[in-house]
Amino acid sequence: MTYTRESAQELATAVLLHLAERPDLIQDFLGQTGLDAGALRKVATSPDIALHVLDYVLEDDRRVLDAARDVQVAPGDLMQARTALAGPGSYGWEV
Repeated sequence: MTYTRESAQELATAVLLHLAERPDLIQDFLGQTGLDAGALRKVATSPDIALHVLDYVLEDDRRVLDAARDVQVAPGDLMQARTALAGPGSYGWEV
């Protein structure tokens, strides 16, 4: 699937909801971002947090597979959505 910034952000929001349903993952995500639950609620739909959500999930293959299954997308869609948000080459790889 080809992602626009808007559809990528929608996917990231769905992934954030996936994380929120798993206390261990959401706590780890909050710890890595330095946010608390209240601050996360305020920025939950912002493009910046969408990128952080996708980065967090993409750090671990198990997270990728679990999130993709839960939100019903192919695992590769998570990287495609991230690229739509941040641009090609933004993950440290050359295009």
